[in-house]
This record gives sequence, structure tokens and C-alpha cells, in this order.
Amino acid sequence: MNSSKSKICLHFPSIVRVPERELKELIVFLDNYYAEWEIIKNDKATGLPKTYKDGTVKKRYIRPPFLKLKALQSNIKNNILEKISLPSNVHGGVKKKNNITNAKKHQGKKYVLTTDLQEFFPSVKSPIVYQTFIDLGFNKQFAFYITRFVTWKGELPQGTPTSTHIANIVFLKIDNQLITFCEQHDITYTRFVDDLTFSSSQDFQHVIFDILEIVKSCGFRLSMRKTKYSGNQTITGIKVFNHKIDAPEKIIEKVEIEKQLPGEIPKYLTRYREQILKTNRKRS
Repeated sequence: MNSSKSKICLHFPSIVRVPERELKELIVFLDNYYAEWEIIKNDKATGLPKTYKDGTVKKRYIRPPFLKLKALQSNIKNNILEKISLPSNVHGGVKKKNNITNAKKHQGKKYVLTTDLQEFFPSVKSPIVYQTFIDLGFNKQFAFYITRFVTWKGELPQGTPTSTHIANIVFLKIDNQLITFCEQHDITYTRFVDDLTFSSSQDFQHVIFDILEIVKSCGFRLSMRKTKYSGNQTITGIKVFNHKIDAPEKIIEKVEIEKQLPGEIPKYLTRYREQILKTNRKRS
């Protein structure tokens, strides 16, 4: 799906192997194929619920699909979304990449900027999704069906097989702008879903405003509370040092506890830390 000509000719029902009659029927009854519940957002430091300036408690809405819709979304992910090329800086929702590979890119860098996109999935609205696929060269029918089956209540729902992939594709325009800017200033840039990380061996504080403005110029909001510029900080849950990366102290403490457990009990955190430390051996 790299040439615009092939994209224009694609027929959505044929790609997903579902008759158009069934797709239209599914659209009519789409609300019946989603579950929905709320999760209150708590502050990691205090454990108390987060609130907006007016005192309203912040909530996250989980909206997983089921039955026919879940199967269709998995089909869309496997046969369409995963075939759209993403730049190498993207580590979330990409095969063989994760929070560890994301953090590894910044090992040995003295200056690090981390920031977080606020309400990333909910901020990706249906018109943006539709226009993104039109801009990529897909025809209107294709863009319509994609948009209709990957968004709900006008936005990307959390809990679907497709939302991370769609968010990555919508963010492509900003990714490419940031990549170009960072290459010009000798800055390493990676993104793990809604976590953006920039690092360099040289102080780049003088261009931080420009970096953040590129993101905000396309309508996305940044969490200034989570925007930090310093060395020796945690990147996507990984401690990054000059010559190695490792799990944070809380994980290491739990790994030590796991070591005391009987052998037949799965030791997930131990395996996770081993996966992190393995990258250090590879590098050496």
C-alpha cells in the first residue's frame, strides 16, 4: 500500500472479505457491539483522583468491541493498518518494538526531554481519521468504512484492536515534521503511543519551545505537568543510564520478592527485567 494508485483502487468489502450488505447492517446496529465503562484517573504520587481546573474528576472510558465488530476490527488491523509504513521512531503498536526498544534509543544521551499527549485517543476525532485516509490516497468509500468501524461516539475508543494503529497513522504528519526538525538539530526522537521522548548529547533547551509548538500546531494537547527536561530520568517505564538501561527500583524490588516464590509460579517481572538487561548484553 505504498503507491497512491493502488490505494485509490482498493475496495473495502473485498479487502475485509465482508459483503457490503453486511457492513451496512453492522453500521446500523454498531452501538450494540460495544461495551463501555468508566475508570477514574488517579494521581500516581498521591493516589487521589485527578481533577480538571473546575474540580471535575478525570475519567477514562474503556470501550471494547465484541462479536462481529471485534472480528472486523482485527481484520482491518491485520489486512490494512499493519501494512501502512510507519517511521522507525514509532515504537508503540509496532511488531518487535515496545517500551524497552523505545527507551534504548536514548541510552547515553545527556539531555532528555519527555512529554505526554493529553487524552490522545479521545482527541483523534472521526473527521481527522477520514481526512487522514483521504490524504494517504484511499478513495472516499474506503475512508468512510475505515472511519465508521474504528471510531465510536466521534472518536477513537480505548480497548479496540485498531485504536493504537489508527492513532499512529493520524500522527504521521507530526512525526515526520518532528523527525525533520530533530535531524536538523542532532536530536534523537521516539514515540511510544502518547509518550514523546527527545534526547541529545548537546543541550537543546533553546529549541524545546519549537518542538512543543510542532505538536500543538496540529491540534494535540501536551501535559505540561509531565513535560520534563533533564538527564537521568525514566523513559516509558525504563531507567536510562549512560552505558545501560534497567527496570526502575520498584520493579527490581518486586523481582527480588519473586525469587523467593516456588518455581512453578510464573515470574513475569523477572522475565520482564531479563528482557531489559538482555539489550545491554547485545549492545556490548
